[in-house]
Amino acid sequence: MNKGIYIATMEENSGKSLISLGLMQTLLGKTAKVGYFRPIIDDFTNNSKDNHIETILSHFEVEASYEACYGVTRSEVLKKRNAGNEGEVLDVIIQKYKALEEQFDFVLVEGTDFSVKGNVYEFDTNVSIAKNLGLPTIIISSGKGKTLNELVGALNFAYSSFINKDVKVIGIVANKIEEDNLNYVTFDLKKTFPEDVEISVVPVVSTLQNPTVKEIVNELGGKVLFGEEYLDNQTGSFGVGAMQLRNYITHLRDNSLVITPGDRADIILGALQAHISANYPNISGIVLTGGLIPEDSILRLIDGLSQIVPIISVKQGTFSVTNRIGNIKSKIYKDSKEKIITSIAVSEKYMKLDKLTEKLINFKPHAVTPKMFQYKLYKNAQKERKRIVLPEGSDDRILTATSRLLALDVVDIILLGNLDKIKTKISTLRLPIDLDKIEIIEPITSEKYLDYAKAFYELRKHKNVNMDMAKDMMADVSYYGTMMIYMGDADGMVSGAAHTTQHTIRPALQFIKTKPGVSVVSSVFFMCLEDRVSVFGDCAINPNPTSEELAEIAISSAESSAAFGIEPKIAMLSYSSGSSGKGEDVDRVREATEIVRNKRPDLKIEGPIQYDAAVDTSVGRSKMPDSEVAGQATVLIFPDLNTGNNTYKAVQRETGALAIGPMLQGLNKPVNDLSRGCTVDDVFNTVILTAIQAQGI
Repeated sequence: MNKGIYIATMEENSGKSLISLGLMQTLLGKTAKVGYFRPIIDDFTNNSKDNHIETILSHFEVEASYEACYGVTRSEVLKKRNAGNEGEVLDVIIQKYKALEEQFDFVLVEGTDFSVKGNVYEFDTNVSIAKNLGLPTIIISSGKGKTLNELVGALNFAYSSFINKDVKVIGIVANKIEEDNLNYVTFDLKKTFPEDVEISVVPVVSTLQNPTVKEIVNELGGKVLFGEEYLDNQTGSFGVGAMQLRNYITHLRDNSLVITPGDRADIILGALQAHISANYPNISGIVLTGGLIPEDSILRLIDGLSQIVPIISVKQGTFSVTNRIGNIKSKIYKDSKEKIITSIAVSEKYMKLDKLTEKLINFKPHAVTPKMFQYKLYKNAQKERKRIVLPEGSDDRILTATSRLLALDVVDIILLGNLDKIKTKISTLRLPIDLDKIEIIEPITSEKYLDYAKAFYELRKHKNVNMDMAKDMMADVSYYGTMMIYMGDADGMVSGAAHTTQHTIRPALQFIKTKPGVSVVSSVFFMCLEDRVSVFGDCAINPNPTSEELAEIAISSAESSAAFGIEPKIAMLSYSSGSSGKGEDVDRVREATEIVRNKRPDLKIEGPIQYDAAVDTSVGRSKMPDSEVAGQATVLIFPDLNTGNNTYKAVQRETGALAIGPMLQGLNKPVNDLSRGCTVDDVFNTVILTAIQAQGI
């Protein structure tokens, strides 16, 4: 059984990181534990580390030490080679790789960076490592600065080199190709290589090529004067502010980096004012050259501005600084969140990652792990694009989650709120949100406001609602968002970051209503534990369900579990297991269990059962040895809201589990409620869940 893949390149700055990030994301959706390994890394000083390793370990939460994820350093290779002991290098690499292979289900191995120019051994070394580790390989080459013939020829040479050493090549990636040339490159590569080699052609992505302000500071040894918290700003174009201000500001573009001598207060203040102005693009930062610092009066003026960008001072002259910035090769670091998300999205879009991994993964995991579950959510949301309305459009968490969702391009987002306020918030948060890709609606000024009010009046006039009341209701973002779903202008809604559960759900109960045969709206959390995903219900809606309601909650939760790829094994939780307990509470659970068995004899269910007997194999076997659920329950139904809500929060806090939800069950169309203490991840995951629900699961 194959347990690894080798990513090899032919030159420096090929864009290997983009492919590694995309593959890690895909692999973690298909296998329980994926490790990461670099056979040879550069030597680092002053406690700095290999950014490839740090980025992968941090972003994907790989449970391995930094030291375990590389074989040897370049200086160690050189020392062994000079002593004629080159074989010892391979011995160390193989030993450390095999240790990871035993720890993980699969290991992604990323080859060397070609950071030492003129190293004639480097390519052959990668071929040798792939062969000795027995790993199939993906070869990457950059098209930057090459003709089509040069690119295809180089890739063909690399392919032959690996094949001649009996290394299986499963994929060829042409990276950093100009958009207009994608089809030409694809055609020639498919003509050149065998059909069993997956061909991927990835375009140049400007946001991945341009350095952050932090990279510029590090390259130039600059001193940060202002805006240290914004050093991760992504730069776009850059230019020297040498002309008069009235002419210079016309040259500003989105995320421009301003380079100007430190005594040009007019350019500095003018650029900052343009950044604040709605009539000019944002700038990413200002570099002050020549070691000149603005006068104290100017520094005080800047310090009092409401919006600021990084301003750094460097000793070098303007000409030297401009050239050095232009030569910076941008990298992806562990805190480069936007670059990481963009890289994953680009690789998902342009590479056949599923086909590549199908060639690698030939076993089926016994359990659905959190990473696999989250990956499946993302892939399911992609199947049928849906429109999700977010009524709290100016909330920081909502906007940050929107930015991530847009980067992954899985749903269409509708924000409710004032356009100017939302635009200001986006600018203040420095979020890369393309306003052309979202819809922003202010209910009371929208063209459908009166139509929605009339529809609400017709739906609720039997409850003594008049037209004025209907208009008031439609001015409320929760009612307006819910009416968008009812009228078919949106497919689902996520709210609650700034509103109560009742405020979010009441409109849905009034006119979205429940599905046929469903009388109880309930909720589930998908609890992503270390080695499995469990479904908890109901932890958010029903305080004291009757036995009939409890049975309905169990059936709805089992259906949700199955719809999201988790085999439902239902545990009806109580303070006793089996027939031992007596009392009103345990009798209610026992009666609910029998109702489920009568209504849905196809479902595996056990109850009453204690939590430990439901989830722990040894306890379950000792207490209920004949049960097909005890010790392996995937759906846990709590007897009341008090128990359920406290338990899910205790499990979440004490184990570090990710709780995705609550997801509401039973409504005709999906409306989901956030807690007012929700995180950006909560918003992101709940929107994905809602989009999948809207597909009609």
